[in-house]
Amino acid sequence: MKRLGFLSFGHYGPVQGSRTRTASDMLHQSVDLAVAAEEVGAHGAFVRVHHFARQAGNPFAVLAAIAARTSTLEMGTGVIDMRYENPLALAEVAASLDLLSDQRLQLGISRGSPETVVEGYRSFGYEPQPGDERAADLARQHTDRFLEAVRGRPMAMSDPRMTGMSRPVALEPRSETLPQRIWWGSGTRATARWAAEQGLNLMSSTLLTEDTGVPFDQLQAEQLRDFRAEWARHDRGWTPRVSVSRSVLPVFDDETRRYFGLEAQREGGDQVGVIDGFVSRFGKSYVGEPDAIAADLAADEAVAEADTLLVTVPNQLGVDFNARLLEVIVREILPALPDRGHDLG
Repeated sequence: MKRLGFLSFGHYGPVQGSRTRTASDMLHQSVDLAVAAEEVGAHGAFVRVHHFARQAGNPFAVLAAIAARTSTLEMGTGVIDMRYENPLALAEVAASLDLLSDQRLQLGISRGSPETVVEGYRSFGYEPQPGDERAADLARQHTDRFLEAVRGRPMAMSDPRMTGMSRPVALEPRSETLPQRIWWGSGTRATARWAAEQGLNLMSSTLLTEDTGVPFDQLQAEQLRDFRAEWARHDRGWTPRVSVSRSVLPVFDDETRRYFGLEAQREGGDQVGVIDGFVSRFGKSYVGEPDAIAADLAADEAVAEADTLLVTVPNQLGVDFNARLLEVIVREILPALPDRGHDLG
């Protein structure tokens, strides 16, 4: 394992025990936790993006604040729902943030996850094209346009009345290396292969929207291997990255024992259910003493295959709590995980 980052769902609300009771609390604490994460040796801060929910909507303000207060930390999204995005506007703001952060942006995009509203992207002004069969078609159309823009393809023609000539013009500003730091959030083996075809890094979470009956980590490891096999069929001159997410909750003091002690005593395992109409397999949580978690994660086939591990944090428990959680993971769990020697490029 070469990289460890945290993924915050950015929940907030006036519920009992929450230390992020308002949106302001959540946004400020997201920045403070990123600073603390860099101090304890973590490598990345990733923000979950959801619309019409008490979570981060547009992530770029908080990511810019993180960039301003850190120097080595990667910052990213997990993931931006491309159904909601103006592809060219996204390309401009992503390039600007990447340049401001000295090329530390790791931009996760995808079709998005289940929503709290019905077809919320229509409220943002985006309608599927005639003939589209599913919402993913709209996301991929926006993604195609976005990738053209960030890769420097011409997006318009210059006006000869203003420039003296008519010629194709690309968007500015542009970050030359940003295209190598765009990730696709994949929930199946098929979409992982598609991501490789598009030249995107792979981001896989704690659920897959398919189930073959094998344990989650084995199915996800197969997804990662499929991605790399497809990537090898293309000559791009750089090595992609692959991340997986896990719920990792070490029990190491009275406070963590109070929160997670009962969960640690349960026999955890995969869960199978239906999400968005697909039979899906959900990965288990890793809860317990740090050495026990390290042993369990070391046996996780997908964790072994990935070069980046994103641990989901209970952000509503506050900065200090989560900083201590990350420090234990970095110092006591991460060193025990297998490193397959994947080149980060």
